[in-house]
Amino acid sequence: MKIGLIGAGRLGICLALLMERVGYDIIVSDIRTAYVSGLNDRRIETNEPEVEYLLKEAKNFKATTDNKEVIEECDIIFTLVATPSLEDGSYDVSSVDAVVDELEKVDGINGKSFIVGCTTNPGDCKRWEEKLSDCGVDVYYNPEFIAQGSIIKDLQNADMVLIGGDGHHRSELEQIYYGIQGSKKEPSIHFMSTTSAELVKLAVNCYLTTKISYANMVGEVMISSGMEDEVDTVLGAIGADSRVGGKFLKYGYGFGGPCLPRDNRAFAAFANKLGMKYNLGETTDNFNNEHSKFLKDYFIKQNKDNLPFCFDYISYKKGTDILTESQQYRLCLDLLDSGCKVYVIEQKCIVEQIYDKLYAQYPSQITFLYDEEHLPQHVFRIKL
Repeated sequence: MKIGLIGAGRLGICLALLMERVGYDIIVSDIRTAYVSGLNDRRIETNEPEVEYLLKEAKNFKATTDNKEVIEECDIIFTLVATPSLEDGSYDVSSVDAVVDELEKVDGINGKSFIVGCTTNPGDCKRWEEKLSDCGVDVYYNPEFIAQGSIIKDLQNADMVLIGGDGHHRSELEQIYYGIQGSKKEPSIHFMSTTSAELVKLAVNCYLTTKISYANMVGEVMISSGMEDEVDTVLGAIGADSRVGGKFLKYGYGFGGPCLPRDNRAFAAFANKLGMKYNLGETTDNFNNEHSKFLKDYFIKQNKDNLPFCFDYISYKKGTDILTESQQYRLCLDLLDSGCKVYVIEQKCIVEQIYDKLYAQYPSQITFLYDEEHLPQHVFRIKL
């Protein structure tokens, strides 16, 4: 069976290569001509672990810039195009709408399945189901629960596989995940309606942001009460209760990155549309903003000798090339805005993204280093 994937970005290429590895014939499409050429030449540069190796090893894999080619050749068609956030926190799904429009224009698509893997708003897939029903195309919602920097590992070890919808290729979708996870663990697959699955995707991440915020709230209370030395001990005890659990229950930075903040706001936006003005998504987002201010004031107060601050990294997760909603980067900017001097030890790919902007704005305050060789002996290290 040939499987197609429209939108071969960070997540898309990982999913495609894993499907190829377990025996499927894969064709992907992407709008970036140079990137597509690199995929076909089996040469791309990425910080995502294992991708370059899997691409070099791939035999039944090709890339194209033509979505129509993918639609015509494949029975199962995934899409993982970008769905950026709108001002109200909901997702802009116009790129998925465009793919659906392309599907409708292709003859002979009866019996195919369209799998939406990008994050959407509850109800979006229902709209596409209605639109494609006359063409005989089944629509599924199948998001992935991954983190940038560990996508391959996360796909192979997912706690849950979420599939919304039903139709021709339900059993084939199950088998894809048995193939991807089979050598690691038996997948836990949950079927439901597309709208319920869209809600689960947002609600899971909203719960995680709530748990992170709760841990940070407990930490703030203890620090403000003079019990800073016991924060980890207290959270460890709370997490030992099986009703709570220790995952994501650590004091530190607020939630950040390209997934959790956006899904949290999208959940809040959907709840607001239903008239729930005091929903958890909105509350945790507000607390996350206040926590970043708390951290800035805390570190300035702790730095009694007024030493330069030093960050070991400012990407949202160490080792990644992503600054999106990085709480470490936010703290760095907050300290610079307060007049502090800051050293940052980071990868070249991160420094290149912000070098000109920060040196123009803070010419005498910011220094970037790629290692600790030229770091002054006396600095105040940011550690959480």
